[in-house]
Amino acid sequence: MKGLWTVYRREMAQYFTSPIAYMIAAAFLLVTAAIFNINLTISVSRAAVNPAAVPISLSFFLIFLAPVLTMRLLAEEQREGTLELLLTAPVTERAVVLGKFLSAWTYYSLLLAATLVYQVILLLATTPEIGQAASAYIGIWLYGGAALAIGLLFSALTENQVVAAFLGIAALLLLWIGDAIGEVVSNIAVAQVLRNLTLQGHYTTSFAVGVVRLEDVVFYAGLIVLALFLAIRAVEMRRWR
Repeated sequence: MKGLWTVYRREMAQYFTSPIAYMIAAAFLLVTAAIFNINLTISVSRAAVNPAAVPISLSFFLIFLAPVLTMRLLAEEQREGTLELLLTAPVTERAVVLGKFLSAWTYYSLLLAATLVYQVILLLATTPEIGQAASAYIGIWLYGGAALAIGLLFSALTENQVVAAFLGIAALLLLWIGDAIGEVVSNIAVAQVLRNLTLQGHYTTSFAVGVVRLEDVVFYAGLIVLALFLAIRAVEMRRWR
């Protein structure tokens, strides 16, 4: 795809040269370290250690992290007028959107990989369920990809980074609380539909407990494809205007 690698390298360079990216990484590791420490402390006196504690917690924190990572990707380009310049280069709209998405997903993957040190500590200190940990990490990686795709979509729809972040947080929050609503709805059929339409519903009952189901993988992959498709259409409409 023409221009994809160029856009990807450009965005990755910005991640590793921006102080904000390092601040986000520091905050991310600080929060996950605190969660891990609490989980390890509880396991000493109350319950068995949960190797999926950090990924499960990230399923909530991604509501805020994903929009923060994606809000500038297209909104900033539109506000500064550089998106039009970029689109006049020999690069397609698809390459622009996919290159920016893959860079954000790569950055998130590196942050997630850094938390694997907690699993090493658990292996040295206890005997955790390795299968559950692996499943939880695979799930939260896909979960993160879907959240980032949704955040990128809203970044493509507006020139204001704050608006893009707010809309992304609102959408992800709805996709998160839908699972909780499904648990209190008395109608079983309605509750099942609500859970099947939420990010959380495809994670807590499968990946988080050590089960990898094809339907959950397809759900996250489908959500990524749909969000990116709409983002590409949004960028194309801007070129036509």
